[in-house]
Amino acid sequence: MSSTSMKVRTRKSPAQRSAEILDAATALAREQGLSALTLRAVAERAGVASGLIAHYQPSMDDLVARVYGDLVADEIREVDQLLAAREHPGERMAALIETLLDGTREDLTVVWVEAWALGRRNAALAVAVRAQMDAWHAMVAAVIDAGLAAGAFATSSSSDAAWQLLGMMDGLNAQSLARGIEGEGYIPKMARAAEILLGAPAGSIDAR
Repeated sequence: MSSTSMKVRTRKSPAQRSAEILDAATALAREQGLSALTLRAVAERAGVASGLIAHYQPSMDDLVARVYGDLVADEIREVDQLLAAREHPGERMAALIETLLDGTREDLTVVWVEAWALGRRNAALAVAVRAQMDAWHAMVAAVIDAGLAAGAFATSSSSDAAWQLLGMMDGLNAQSLARGIEGEGYIPKMARAAEILLGAPAGSIDAR
């Protein structure tokens, strides 16, 4: 047998194999949600045997938590960069409302909704959910604090206001999955609600 007809098999390192499994699980979660992350489904997506998944990811609960945490952390970084490009606090708040309600993040809305439910039985996921909720809250509260410092907003508690805004937008997005409503249609209404909550002048949060 000539050397050209022989197939050379390359053994992947544990780090490479783990990364491939995580990538496959992440892609699956984006497409079908966290509930799709079963041992068999991840193995099929990665193109490997289920036993290999179990070897590199002995706890599916931990894998689900890792996928969730990575997806949301990436989202937070992306939104933070988007807000940083706006100079005025009202423009930042408008950009926040638009990007969360324009329908372009539906895959992550599914991930969030399922994480809240699955976290009741997955301790690792529950920890990750609380951490990412705190991270989201910190980013929104920072926008409000900047508005207070600039005299654009007038609210007694940036922390409370941030939780209220996130709760309203999360609720609208969750309802859009079940009711088939278009979150984008609520953008102007949400902007006005934010103005009232933050004590901002009418029209200063111009989200469309």
